[in-house]
Amino acid sequence: MSSNIEARLAALEAQTQRLNDIEAVRWLRLRYHQCINESLLEEIPLLFVEDGWLDFSYIGKATGRATLTKFFAATPRVLPFVKQFIHNQIVDVDGDRATAVSYMEARTVNNDQAFNVAGVYNDVCVRRDGEWKFESMVFEAYYTLPYNEGWMQGDRLKMARREDK
Repeated sequence: MSSNIEARLAALEAQTQRLNDIEAVRWLRLRYHQCINESLLEEIPLLFVEDGWLDFSYIGKATGRATLTKFFAATPRVLPFVKQFIHNQIVDVDGDRATAVSYMEARTVNNDQAFNVAGVYNDVCVRRDGEWKFESMVFEAYYTLPYNEGWMQGDRLKMARREDK
């Protein structure tokens, strides 16, 4: 009977660890958006591993904390106002590695024009020294359109377009 209790206890501990890990990865995503929404942009690179990277498609890419720091420091020039809202998070944990999908809607200002934004984040997170960090973050925009335009049109990616893209 004691081996049955030990097996059940081990199963409960494993399940608790998995749920704690899922919640930690969810918190990491939420902390990122808190930093965006509250203009704590200098804190964002610390949410990534040292050689972490992001790919925001036509908006830009960055690899490593130094480049991530420059990338996010430029955000107020491109988006002087931004509020992001995250929902429908899906997290899958496998040991010290996790994948996560999060859907985002945002209200932003770019070039003195209000924009509606929607898209999806695909993340790979890793546990390093007991703490979860982003290894990679990829954002796929569904649309970035001026507020006065509807999202049912051919060109749905109009915000923050760089001249070289």
